[in-house]
Amino acid sequence: MSVAAGRKHFNTLVEQLDLSAHIAQLHAFFSREQSLFLEGDQERHYRYIEALDRLNFKAPPKILPLHTIVTHLHKKGVLSFEQIFEIIKLVRYFRYMKHTCDEGVIAEWMQSIVVPEVMEEIEHYFTHEGVFDEQLDEALSTLSQRMSSRKEEISASLKRLLFASKLSSYLVDTQIHYLNDEECLLVRGGFNHVLKGTVIGRTGAGFFYVVPDAITKNREKIRALQQEKEAIFYMYAKKFSQHLQKICPFIAFIDKEFYRFDHYQARVHFAASSSYEIVPAVKGTNIVLRGFKHPALHKPKCVDVDFTGSVLMITGVNAGGKTMLLKSMLSAALMAKYLIPMTVDKHHSRIGTFKRLDAIIDDPQNVGNDISTFAGRMLHFSKLFHHKTALIGVDEIELGTDSDEAAALFKVLLDDLIARGHKVIVTTHHKRLASLMADRDDVELMAALYDEEQREPTYEFLQGIIGKSYAFETAIRYGIRHDIVARAKTLYGENHEKLNQLIARGSELERSLKKKHAELDLRMEQLQKKEALLNAQQEQYDDELSRERHLLQQRYHDAINAAKAAAKLHDTAAIHRQMNRAKSKIPDKPQPKTVLPVFEVGERVKYRKQYAEIVSLKANEAMIAVDGMRLRVKLSELKPARAPKRSPRVEVKNEAPKRSGLKLDLHGLRAEEALEKLDVFLSDALIQGWDEVIVYHGIGTGKLSFAVKNFLSEHPSVKHYSDAPQHLGGFGATLVAL
Repeated sequence: MSVAAGRKHFNTLVEQLDLSAHIAQLHAFFSREQSLFLEGDQERHYRYIEALDRLNFKAPPKILPLHTIVTHLHKKGVLSFEQIFEIIKLVRYFRYMKHTCDEGVIAEWMQSIVVPEVMEEIEHYFTHEGVFDEQLDEALSTLSQRMSSRKEEISASLKRLLFASKLSSYLVDTQIHYLNDEECLLVRGGFNHVLKGTVIGRTGAGFFYVVPDAITKNREKIRALQQEKEAIFYMYAKKFSQHLQKICPFIAFIDKEFYRFDHYQARVHFAASSSYEIVPAVKGTNIVLRGFKHPALHKPKCVDVDFTGSVLMITGVNAGGKTMLLKSMLSAALMAKYLIPMTVDKHHSRIGTFKRLDAIIDDPQNVGNDISTFAGRMLHFSKLFHHKTALIGVDEIELGTDSDEAAALFKVLLDDLIARGHKVIVTTHHKRLASLMADRDDVELMAALYDEEQREPTYEFLQGIIGKSYAFETAIRYGIRHDIVARAKTLYGENHEKLNQLIARGSELERSLKKKHAELDLRMEQLQKKEALLNAQQEQYDDELSRERHLLQQRYHDAINAAKAAAKLHDTAAIHRQMNRAKSKIPDKPQPKTVLPVFEVGERVKYRKQYAEIVSLKANEAMIAVDGMRLRVKLSELKPARAPKRSPRVEVKNEAPKRSGLKLDLHGLRAEEALEKLDVFLSDALIQGWDEVIVYHGIGTGKLSFAVKNFLSEHPSVKHYSDAPQHLGGFGATLVAL
């Protein structure tokens, strides 16, 4: 089957199984439009999805496909800033993912994506929103300032005209209007005696939109400045495009990798949004469902079914959910095949692998196709013999022809399909086909149940029995008179009615047995949960003990290393500082747990090094009064008050006055003043022991920057200096190493 035919068949199945809305919700989580097909090994895909599900990461932004951009680069074209930023967004997101995960298959995948250095240079020019940072280019910055100045002149000119006395009688209002992206005034006829300008529009009332000549001149200057900026932008776009042309293979590579990542993240975020589970198809053809809910139903009942044979025949009451059960089983198989999130008990369900899924559900007859219902069914069945190992669902298998003839025909058809390795799910009301298939061990039965007391279907199913159709009861429920139904029962015959009674009795016994099994399963599940909880608590205690032991070992190791480092130093003050750091790394000796004393309101207690009085008490807290203040503290921090023992204490402090900081701002100073201030700043910094400081002097005309750097180059204590990075001021600041 070709790719196009496969997608068409998939879309048809989605409509037949009522999954269109569910699939549309999944598509909304994709960063870019693409099909749900995942090429390659499904087990490998599921392994990556599981690993991604364990991470806490944000969804990628909307990113356009890059194949058109790559083609443009291959042809030596010049990309627009928008196209360049699409590449940057992709690179930035992969870089973000690389920092988010540090181990596992996702980390290995991200580490395999090595971004060329030229990309970092290009990224530097774009903000997070994708705007070109004009501050990085002096010419662009100057042009923007001039344009801003021109716009301010236009605004000021318009405001002056609005309040000019000679024009006030001609103004319709005192507002600035915008017409065709131009600022203008709304005036009456005769304005040309007091105002020179260009009419760019007229209202229905005979008023004129006029752009004054003074504004027109400024507009033209702004357009000229804008053209200069566009020329510079084009120069940068051409430069960036030339760099990107050299790394076309890398761009094509990350684009392909992002297609695969987008499949994974969309499924993970969609599953998290509605508490869905992702269940992969496993080897084999068995279908075991627990707790499955079809996404199209508003208040569905859980589907629990075991289908390990070759044919599953679903019988039972009309409107009892047989068709929905068939759709649910096919839907679960389809979603497992394509790793689509669904509502299911993931740990107790198992869905086999099928090369193909087919649904014979709809009535093929309509006005336009000139084909009967039965003929359409036969045409569909004939196509099934061209495939192998498919899961097939047939709703109302005997639809469109005589039931006895259909039973014999479909018995032979099902035998042949089974021989080809197909699994078939069939819904039917007729028991003859079920009796004909009963001689096969791989045929399973399932019945839709009916509540005799409430006289309505329960939408529940029992395996292993043939269900009664309850045609007479359904007819009464939907308004057919009782006398008509009674005559029909007489015509139906006593023997058939006895058979229905036996079937109903068997259903009741099976239902009772199922209820008892459910109660036993519930009790067993509760015991298992308690056992799992105890095991989890034990593991948690063991983990906490292991972490504390490891932390204690690490602290002592750090303290020993710090002490060794202190011993190697020759400076006494540095040795003391290093020894203090070593001491701080040694944890305090753990205190034995003691029983808290009982306190009373008004009692005098000791809190840390101060004495206080208890104002109020709670379970584990107390409100105390200390030196006129009230504090809420834990009871464990309070001790019974005792007479304080005073002991002599000598404290020695050696503090040097701190005059210097890490940075110096010279903005607005003349060169002579700035150099005097810089000399004092460097002297103080050396006294304080700073290794590196930063000096802000701005860009301006460059005179102050030139004077500062000349001074630094001649200073004997300056090792070297350089322009600050962009986030610390760029060319307007200098980093100085002392």
